[in-house]
Amino acid sequence: MLGSIQDAEDLVQETYLRAWRSYGGFEGRSSVRTWLYQIATNGCLTELARHGRRMLPSGLYDPEPDPDAYLEEAGTEVNWLQPAPDAMMTPESADPAVIVAVREGLRLALIASLQYLPPRQRAVLVLRDVLAFPAAEVAVMLGTTAVSVKSALQRARARLRELDLGAGQITEPTAPRARALLDQYIAAFESADAAALERLLTRDATIEATPLRTWFAGRTTCVPFLRNHLLGSPGDWRMLATSANGQPATAAYTRDQHGNYQPYGICVLTVTGAGIRRISSFGDPRLVTMFGFRPGMAHAQDAEAL
Repeated sequence: MLGSIQDAEDLVQETYLRAWRSYGGFEGRSSVRTWLYQIATNGCLTELARHGRRMLPSGLYDPEPDPDAYLEEAGTEVNWLQPAPDAMMTPESADPAVIVAVREGLRLALIASLQYLPPRQRAVLVLRDVLAFPAAEVAVMLGTTAVSVKSALQRARARLRELDLGAGQITEPTAPRARALLDQYIAAFESADAAALERLLTRDATIEATPLRTWFAGRTTCVPFLRNHLLGSPGDWRMLATSANGQPATAAYTRDQHGNYQPYGICVLTVTGAGIRRISSFGDPRLVTMFGFRPGMAHAQDAEAL
């Protein structure tokens, strides 16, 4: 709902604190689970009303047609969306169908709805399509009717279809094709091979890299940008495979002037059957630790141990 790992952790603690303080007034008209989600959801809506939603550059600005344009960072007025580690959100289930369904829901909730849906539609989408609460329980949580919940869900799904972000658009990250593309992406980036990256990207691929507000659309623009501004020389980058938002991802490290690798952030790939459709890079070193990687993990022996 909030689009930030830190904000979510704070809200979870606040939810438990509010529940503890008000438990004496809990009348049992719903399950404790529904009651807790009601507190958490309304806490999220309050935070969103107070601070606004987090965004990505593609949700705020037009793409830059010149790959050599000045790369502009947004000011402090923009709160950037953050990726979420799959390990924090995927259910402990041995049923592959359950895991696939949850990952598909995560993609929609964390990539599409966080940017493009109003808060209450976002809440309904998450509660209904990701957490699978019945409409009647969601109505209790939001203080509305089941009819209103169903209407909000229809509008949210329609909006996702307009954005071409509906189900079935993305290959599962555990599929052999998706993992092969991730491995090839890592190898190409670490060897600064722009030609190899060009072969991996779809014709309509996009690249955005917070905190830069400048982003690029189309392979013919993305590849020169990568070649001229990001790739550097072979060995300048080290990347370790992970997953985020239900998609393949990497923990990225850059080499400093002393030859040591420093955490850069998390890079999330949107993968389709045709190739890599989107590269969303989150340039925040703190995210590397939040995804469970140590600062020195980019060294060869640590990568092998991982």
